[in-house]
Amino acid sequence: MNAITRIAAAQGSRPATPEARRQRRRYRTIWVSDIHLGTRGCNAQMLIDFLDSTDSETMYLVGDIIDGWRLKRSWYWPSAHNDIVWRVMKRAKRGTRVVFIPGNHDEMFRQYSGMTFGGIEIRRSAIHETADGRRLMVTHGDEFDTVVMCHRWLAFAGDFAYETLMRLNVVINTVRQWFDLPYWSLSKHAKHKVKNAVEFISRFEEAVAHEAGERGVDGVVCGHIHTAEIRRFGDIVYYNDGDWVEGCTALVEHFDGRMEVLHWADEIAARRQGATAAAAMAA
Repeated sequence: MNAITRIAAAQGSRPATPEARRQRRRYRTIWVSDIHLGTRGCNAQMLIDFLDSTDSETMYLVGDIIDGWRLKRSWYWPSAHNDIVWRVMKRAKRGTRVVFIPGNHDEMFRQYSGMTFGGIEIRRSAIHETADGRRLMVTHGDEFDTVVMCHRWLAFAGDFAYETLMRLNVVINTVRQWFDLPYWSLSKHAKHKVKNAVEFISRFEEAVAHEAGERGVDGVVCGHIHTAEIRRFGDIVYYNDGDWVEGCTALVEHFDGRMEVLHWADEIAARRQGATAAAAMAA
């Protein structure tokens, strides 16, 4: 049984983590990408918290939602990963428009572009119109990564090295939880310190923005490089919604068309601090 069939077969069950009963923030649109379900690096519980705290009219899944590369090597699918898929599909049933744009790690879904699965539209790319009338191209972004497109063997080698780094990240944050410290990403820190990584990110952003300009749109939303950003290149605005392995971020559109990156680790830390302060005042 392949990965798609096994995941689909699991969706009839109830979630192991019930939906939290709390007031949800409403947004016009939410973009998330690079969740990498099927890997130990996925911050599933943090994403579950995000999904239980927000809602939107439209949600874009901007690629690498499921890590087919890793699942081909070994099957890893804990209940929390199933809970995420369950929550996304439930949103679609509730009336949220959910658009899935597969990336390079879940490229096995690209053959189904134009189809709808469980209320989720599968598209190769999309054009989103904001509340203030701007047209944004939505794409995963791997087509602008020359390593993935031209040197696939190098991409797989890099993926192996990245997996090792993420295993260290899990260990570090487990220890930090013992000492009640907030989430911290080793890989994110390393990327910002390594000059070549910073230069690659800058070149990637410029290439994506240039292509958006060539296509006559006002901006572009992508993922792929696990670096959340809002940046202007001339008349084009570049948006990257980040990831749920390192930064744990999402891009949201407010009902007036304003765009914002949410850093969910910071949101959780602020919520906990507020709860602690409220408890101290009540004591």
